[in-house]
Amino acid sequence: MNEKLDQQLDGLLEKYTELLLGEVTEEHKENVKAWVLYTYIAKSMPPLVKHWNEQYPDAKQDMMALIKEIKELNDAHRAKSGK
Repeated sequence: MNEKLDQQLDGLLEKYTELLLGEVTEEHKENVKAWVLYTYIAKSMPPLVKHWNEQYPDAKQDMMALIKEIKELNDAHRAKSGK
């Protein structure tokens, strides 16, 4: 991937994180990136994610905790902004 596209995708991720959670930190960006990747693969190739979840149950638990955290941050952001 070229540097320009990499920077533009980072900008897209940053804006998405801001709109989703209300603030941008590197940790939030990395968490959102992992959440997006996991949910996209889960929707497009459910058997692969099922296999991964069975292969790595600890990682599955970590992912479920990350998803819960993102949902809570999004809910708090929406409540704060009145949406």
